[in-house]
Amino acid sequence: MAHEVKGVIAGGKGAPVSVSTVIVPDPGPGEALVAVQACGVCHTDLHYREGGIGDDFPYLLGHEAAGVVEAVGSDVTGLAAGDFVILNWRAVCGQCRACLRGRPWYCFATHNATQKMTLADGTPLSPALGIGAFAEKTLVAAGQCTKVDPAIRPEVAGLLGCGVMAGLGAALNTAGVGRGDSVAVIGCGGVGDGAILGASLAGARKVIAVDVDDRKLEWARQFGATHTVNSRSADPVEQIKDLTEGNGADVVIEAVGRPETYKQAFYARDLAGTVVLVGVPTPEMQLELPLLDVFGRGGSLKSSWYGDCLPTRDFPMLVDLHLQGRLPLDAFVSETIALDEVEGAFAKMHGGEVLRSVVLL
Repeated sequence: MAHEVKGVIAGGKGAPVSVSTVIVPDPGPGEALVAVQACGVCHTDLHYREGGIGDDFPYLLGHEAAGVVEAVGSDVTGLAAGDFVILNWRAVCGQCRACLRGRPWYCFATHNATQKMTLADGTPLSPALGIGAFAEKTLVAAGQCTKVDPAIRPEVAGLLGCGVMAGLGAALNTAGVGRGDSVAVIGCGGVGDGAILGASLAGARKVIAVDVDDRKLEWARQFGATHTVNSRSADPVEQIKDLTEGNGADVVIEAVGRPETYKQAFYARDLAGTVVLVGVPTPEMQLELPLLDVFGRGGSLKSSWYGDCLPTRDFPMLVDLHLQGRLPLDAFVSETIALDEVEGAFAKMHGGEVLRSVVLL
């Protein structure tokens, strides 16, 4: 039996989103039906609306979500109705060359639900990141459901489904920040503040937050930034060097996704240091760097996919840390909103007014 629910639809490039009726099938083999309880408003959803990720409109937006499993396909094991889960957009296959080499966080064949959700007239929907969670219910691959302790509030848990996990993982997993490292983070939105929190958790001795907005820099301090730099009024490369004995930071995490901020990250790191790109660029962006500088400065230039996380490993651990009072995930939630307020939340996010607006369902 199909389920008729309300969901947030991006109908065309740049057009305002609308709340429409969505038809969600019962789960088939390898699938799960999830009653969504909370879903964060992420920049990725705005990228979808603006056509920056693809043109497979209409999109069912939303992906940073938590909820309760309502039903599973007949062949699904390890997951049952009533389980509280965080949805992830990289359900690992276990069979590709990355998985077989023991690196499932790089899985090259992640999968989504096979069946399509549709509009009431039968038009197939493209779910954002294979999830589509700005809806009362959604259909996902069972592997996209990660069970966690239900004691955590849904609006907090869902943040691990994308932005906050991407930032935390960029510091903890991709960069491998260690005790005593100096770390700079360029861009202090939800992802950047997640990286700041991760660097602090890892024992970095200096965590330098860089942004053009003083309000965001103040928010960054509550996640562990020891120093702040407003790059609108000062050269961030020189400021980071001044704060690191003239050397540059051991790790620079770029959480904006623009060529100019990536160059700042490249030149703000110490010799043999590490740059991590976790900000998501758009397709037309190009980067130009002197190849001699790439060689001569040594070190590592890395990209971070979803914080190189393994949801089954990382989500339960981070939820436990939060419940123990050691990881202030709730500080990322600026406001909770209704399903019909997503368009307004995009404007607030674009204007830097919030870290995360979270839809409660």
